[in-house]
Amino acid sequence: MAETELLEKLSGNRRAALKSSLYLRRKSFYMPRKTNLHFEISERKVFLRIFDVVWVLFALYVVSIIFRLDYFHIDSNSWPWSIVLAVYIALFNGIFELYDLQKASNYYKVLQNVVLASSVTVLFFLMTPVVTPVLPENRLQILYFFLTILLTLLLWRFAYITLISSPRFYRRVLIIGEPLEVELVASHLQQSDPNYSIIGFVNTGTGAVLRADAIGLKEFSSEELEETIRKNGIDELLISSVTSATAEGLYSQVFNLLKKGFPVKDFNEVYEDKTNRIPVQHIERNFYQFFPLSRSNNNKFYLFFHRLADVLISIVGLVVGCFLMLFVYFGNMIANKGCLFYRQERVGKNGRSFTILKFRTMRCDAEANGAVWATKNDVRITRFGKFLRRSRLDEFPQFWNILKGEMSVIGPRPERPVFVKELSDLIPFYDTRHFVKPGLTGWAQVMCDYADSHADSLEKLQYDLYYIKHRNIFLDITILTKTLSTVIFFRGQ
Repeated sequence: MAETELLEKLSGNRRAALKSSLYLRRKSFYMPRKTNLHFEISERKVFLRIFDVVWVLFALYVVSIIFRLDYFHIDSNSWPWSIVLAVYIALFNGIFELYDLQKASNYYKVLQNVVLASSVTVLFFLMTPVVTPVLPENRLQILYFFLTILLTLLLWRFAYITLISSPRFYRRVLIIGEPLEVELVASHLQQSDPNYSIIGFVNTGTGAVLRADAIGLKEFSSEELEETIRKNGIDELLISSVTSATAEGLYSQVFNLLKKGFPVKDFNEVYEDKTNRIPVQHIERNFYQFFPLSRSNNNKFYLFFHRLADVLISIVGLVVGCFLMLFVYFGNMIANKGCLFYRQERVGKNGRSFTILKFRTMRCDAEANGAVWATKNDVRITRFGKFLRRSRLDEFPQFWNILKGEMSVIGPRPERPVFVKELSDLIPFYDTRHFVKPGLTGWAQVMCDYADSHADSLEKLQYDLYYIKHRNIFLDITILTKTLSTVIFFRGQ
């Protein structure tokens, strides 16, 4: 009643504006309320790290009281032990991929990785002097200590899979975009975050979705967007692309949804956040607006310590490499006859070429007919060379390139000039990866398999550009941790 009286006292534009405001307020009452609780990827990883430590320390506290575990008991004087144990748990759980959300949702992978992580954690804790307890006379207590950590992590992680990774925590998403693009978006996002459930799309193009049924997509009409969201319990709207033919009507509906507080996000931002790579094939003309270089690229403090770490790590690597050289020499002499080292021209920072140094893994006549892509299970690789590649021992001579400043420990993998020219012609912004020094390891190397095609190179480029854009000390530490996982699980090629 009061609203009607107020409208009668107003006229013209003010009355129309108030009517619109009252309409939106009434309509917003009918908009669906979010019922699904959803944790983002970063939130789930923090959640796992915190509760891994909390539950283990709590279990050790209970066990020390009930079973009189003298080796590890928590009191006012034991905080150094607790800190060391917490650091080891977080570190080795990361190395053994317990914070990889895909693997963290698989019972078998969790069982395998928890056993490995618990074993190495206890081993390093026992071998750490001064800040850990003195070994007990009753060595059986060490077994109790190990079993407490192992069983606690297993029970907690199985509970996580059962409760947190269940559909009640899924985020139901609707995409606006062209069919073929939507399929690519859906598959990549759901691979990166299993709890990010894309249920359908609003078609802004004319093509048909290829294999849409395989990823469970449904096509919805753009005319009743709010009704579609309400009926299907959508939690988020993701905009990939809108054609000029459908732009006016869709933009109007999306604008109304935004006014009512409904989550509407840009595809590029969500894709980058969840997949940790930049969608080069989608940003094209807006690339330099979308891709501001990381501040760390001009941060003298970061660059100084990055170079200092390169020098220190390369010295240690060269010392270890000298001890390994005798083993590699005899293995090379027996099963990989020919010269020990392999030199090859690669493209470095700012497009400058340098000569990379590696232990040879291929036959001496591997490229008699010119440069050829190295592939997985390449027949040119010798048996001993295959071992060197999978164990990453062939990479040790590159510490010399790092010490000289031609490479860094972390960065995009250096490629050969002939392939750089070929890929630069085919892939947009490929040369952008030369903004920083190439690396012995990098974000692309630890996030995807060996690149033996243009499609694989495009995928690796997306990861490389993500690193260049976001590089910082924490991302560097993450890459080093994942590199250890790659070596431990023998994933080298």
